[in-house]
Amino acid sequence: MAITPLQTVADWPLLFRELALSSHDERLQLFYAGGCPAADTPLSDVPFVALDFETTGLDAEHDEIVSIGLVPFDLQRIRVRDARHWLLTPRKEMEENSVVIHGITHSDIDGAPDLYSVMGPLLEAIAGRVVVVHYRYIEREFLNAGITRRVGEGIQFPVVDTMELEAQLYRKGFSSFCGRLLGRKPTSIRLGDSRSRYGLPHYAQHDAMVDALATAELLQAQIRHRYSEETPLSEICI
Repeated sequence: MAITPLQTVADWPLLFRELALSSHDERLQLFYAGGCPAADTPLSDVPFVALDFETTGLDAEHDEIVSIGLVPFDLQRIRVRDARHWLLTPRKEMEENSVVIHGITHSDIDGAPDLYSVMGPLLEAIAGRVVVVHYRYIEREFLNAGITRRVGEGIQFPVVDTMELEAQLYRKGFSSFCGRLLGRKPTSIRLGDSRSRYGLPHYAQHDAMVDALATAELLQAQIRHRYSEETPLSEICI
């Protein structure tokens, strides 16, 4: 089944209203009916949710989600009490190298539900919020592909990509170009290294729940150091 590439959308609230009417799955209808903050919304007024997946591999068209972690937050507070975590049984066998990375074994997911079974609570938890990830090509594309395989239609939503925000500062522009000319090693924009630049504590990585929390904290720090509460959502959202 072909997966439709996701595009950057100029007017997400308008698209959500259209998709609420055109989607066939009731859970997707409810998700889109929850709306989406407008592009000019100040960051102080935006409800966020940090989202992280562990997967069987890196190809969204063929691999599957095995773990989901999410944490709702805003600029003032991270709502750890409302955090959610699911282990899932993938439709594809886990690769040995992915088990080494995230540590989730076949015995861990024995009896775990399929993504189809948690679609309702998952979409309810992110509805009305802007999803925050560290590297959007995992969470947005894997969720789109996984839902498409199960209900015949995908999902679209805006994201704030904390890795992309770091890339704008350290991988793009004139100073980065000069560094490459001089043979300097590129600045790491991995989650842990990015957090360390803002003085955030070290967390063990490749646990979906922990990585979601780490991503929420990183965005708060990025906004505090580089933006303001009045910055419109459009400046950081894709």
